[in-house]
Amino acid sequence: MKCVILAGGSGTRFWPYSRHSRPKQLLNIVGDKSMLQMTVDRLKKIRKVTDIYIVTREDLYDYIVNDISGIHPKNVIVEPEGKNTAPAIGLVGALLGLSEPNTVMGIFPADHLIVGHRKFENAVNTADHLAKKGENLVTIGIQPTSPSTAYGYIQYDETSGEDHLGAYRVKTFAEKPHKDLARRFIASGDFVWNAGMFFWKVSTFLNTMEKHMPELSESLKLIAPKIQKGEPFRDIWHFIEPESIDYGLLEKAKNIYMVSGEFKWNDIGSWNALYDVLNTNVDGNIVRGKGKVMDGKNNLIQSNGRFTAVLGVSNLVVVNTDDATLVVPRDKVEDVKAMVDFLKKSGHGNLT
Repeated sequence: MKCVILAGGSGTRFWPYSRHSRPKQLLNIVGDKSMLQMTVDRLKKIRKVTDIYIVTREDLYDYIVNDISGIHPKNVIVEPEGKNTAPAIGLVGALLGLSEPNTVMGIFPADHLIVGHRKFENAVNTADHLAKKGENLVTIGIQPTSPSTAYGYIQYDETSGEDHLGAYRVKTFAEKPHKDLARRFIASGDFVWNAGMFFWKVSTFLNTMEKHMPELSESLKLIAPKIQKGEPFRDIWHFIEPESIDYGLLEKAKNIYMVSGEFKWNDIGSWNALYDVLNTNVDGNIVRGKGKVMDGKNNLIQSNGRFTAVLGVSNLVVVNTDDATLVVPRDKVEDVKAMVDFLKKSGHGNLT
């Protein structure tokens, strides 16, 4: 199996700590290694280094090649510009299709937290087995612990267990729901969180893309030989329409299985998600860097270089950097992306 790590995102929900030039996946969000390095290290335990690929933006290439250990530079595939997950995955799929169409490719986000390596390895091996077994598209689902509105959901057929592998046929993919709908998903008992990990034979993926995303498929057929020869392909890439793999492919395909992931998982997709991972204090206050909370509870303080004092307030995220400060209620952290969009449109793109 070839492992493909998607590392081209901007991490806007972690602004102002995460910036376009140094996004979330390259930061030490949890622990003393970057999220991308943690992902590479995790996959190195189950597959050869030569079988691990990274897809990223052009402006992040030098950092990844120089600072991420355990990756061959030739396995870092560069997108001339971000086009969402379907073209990014297709880029590696088309390249592998030239020489190894029958190999399985596993898709992994660069910036998720996974605890329980043995259970993770078991889920990956099961997904790999199912992908090899037939023309199957396979994903890993996580049993929900709450009616979260931060994740997409997968509905599966509980009666369709595959050879006692803990794998089930997928009925539908659902976008991030509102709270009431998330509660209904949980109550139904046949929904899991979509962890953004996918597995398929290269040939299966390319054939499915040809059926459901024909324009992208044709463009990638032209691009793949250019990557192999080290030739530029920006002129073709520029006209590719951005699209997610979920919407472009998975919501349309039929032959999809879900493997249940029994490991602990968090996409660390917002400041609140980070709070949930780190919160072990009696008063619920988390201070990273220089700072102090007095007469307040359940606050997350990220203070880079400056002392941050918080007095008499609760349930806030406060992020202090050299050139920007964010103050937001914890139940509004999903709106940080809107602030980043505002800064870009109002002439303050240098802060993003």
